[in-house]
Amino acid sequence: FTLIREGKLAASWPLEQDELLARLQKSCEMQSLATDYNALFVGEACSVPPYRSAWVEGSSEAEVRAFLSEHGIPTGEGPADHLGSLLLAASWLEDHAAEDQTETLELLFADYILPWCGTMLGKVEAHAHTPFWRTMAPLTRDAIAAMWDELQEEDEQ
Repeated sequence: FTLIREGKLAASWPLEQDELLARLQKSCEMQSLATDYNALFVGEACSVPPYRSAWVEGSSEAEVRAFLSEHGIPTGEGPADHLGSLLLAASWLEDHAAEDQTETLELLFADYILPWCGTMLGKVEAHAHTPFWRTMAPLTRDAIAAMWDELQEEDEQ
């Protein structure tokens, strides 16, 4: 949050989203962010579960964990099907994978992130009470779309 609060994230952010980043910076009041975060994402009664298994019928956390493990992607102890965990897995793959694992990264996006993240992030926008989380949703959606577009462009080359 320090980079956001101090307005320094834009310098290293790869997308042209200065307006959204400025809106985030203006809405960094920690107590209200924490309260909204908990209502949105934490516990059985949360309004927007951040887990693939909550959005994709018939899916499970174990299925995601198996896919990640099969491809040598570290999973940690938290739920592997959490959107944050999946985005960390994508980042790890991009940084550590051999060139021949581009297909794995595409599969991660096509099968495990894209089918549900748009709906989930739309719900975040609809249910968030703070401008921060209402802004974080489109910012995240745009970043995921840009990563997918980049993968598709690499395929075409």
